[in-house]
Amino acid sequence: MTRPTILIADDHKMFAQGLAGLLEDEFDLVGTVENGQALIDEAVRLRPDLIIVDISMPVLNGLDAVRRLNQNNAGSKIVFLTMHADRRLLREAFQCGGVGYVLKQSAGEELLFALRQVMSGQNYISPSIEKEVKNETLATPDEKQHFSLTPRQREVLQLLCAGYTMKEIASRLNISTRTAETYKYQIMEGLGVESTAELIQYAIKLGLSGT
Repeated sequence: MTRPTILIADDHKMFAQGLAGLLEDEFDLVGTVENGQALIDEAVRLRPDLIIVDISMPVLNGLDAVRRLNQNNAGSKIVFLTMHADRRLLREAFQCGGVGYVLKQSAGEELLFALRQVMSGQNYISPSIEKEVKNETLATPDEKQHFSLTPRQREVLQLLCAGYTMKEIASRLNISTRTAETYKYQIMEGLGVESTAELIQYAIKLGLSGT
């Protein structure tokens, strides 16, 4: 019987190596990548049955990478393995094409169980966060389900997280302050956040802050 193939996307090498050892008895590891763009490239090339992906990664975060990957109809089942027990990130993970959401602090046996569930056609959410969203719908029609940062929005957000004022951001990007502020509020509206502090916190979770 052919074993399922799996691709790991995580920028922490030691963690990825440990993960590979955990999976080797049931799955064939076809590759390990360390950023979102590499994930897209290798997933399209290798067409694995399963992809385990972290959310916070350099170059392109896991959510944006999976969203773009699914636009290419890669066909892989996506399981997010993350440290973020955040309901908003959980919803976004499923909205962009994920079928599993496992917390990194979970035991290895839970991840294996989650992968088996996903391969049998079911979704999986770590119980500790599932309790928080049991009364919520993962993909409600009125949510902005496919919000993705444009390159310019990403630049504005990264500079904002680095402590630059809107005037300084405008100067660095050679745009007007009003335009810079427009980008900021577009991002806030798209992500459903109401303050700059909440916006920065969300950016840190996505690995966009440079920290």
